[in-house]
Amino acid sequence: MSAAALLPRAEWLQVVRNAPLVSIDLILIDPQGRVLLGLRENEPARDCWFVPGGVIRKGESLDAAFSRIAETELGLPLRRQDAELLGVYEHFYQQNFAGAAGFGTHYVVLAHRLALAGALQPADAQHRALRWFRVDELLAEPAVHANVKAYFR
Repeated sequence: MSAAALLPRAEWLQVVRNAPLVSIDLILIDPQGRVLLGLRENEPARDCWFVPGGVIRKGESLDAAFSRIAETELGLPLRRQDAELLGVYEHFYQQNFAGAAGFGTHYVVLAHRLALAGALQPADAQHRALRWFRVDELLAEPAVHANVKAYFR
């Protein structure tokens, strides 16, 4: 297990306060060209539609992080080698996962696009719901986070 998974909440909060987090976002496209988004339960981006994603843990390879995130958030055995690196993005949030005052969260995001066909598992604890959006729909939907829209502009 990685060191990040073992950090107590207070220590993880100090990491979020003092360093950018490196993460992977999964931009999943179905055969109709729709994009999978989840309605976020947690900060940052709570109550917004967002692509699945997560932080890379210390000592975890990119391939292992990609697979863990896909399995944890979607229940799917996806591999990074089957995806296309869309680019590197920065996401800045006023909030942090704990709702602590005085600092937000900074992510350096490795966004990956991947074609996906087949059934999905129910949403995980991070999401109230999962939904497929056409690109024009997600660009017009106020509840889709601006950082997601940036992937399609």
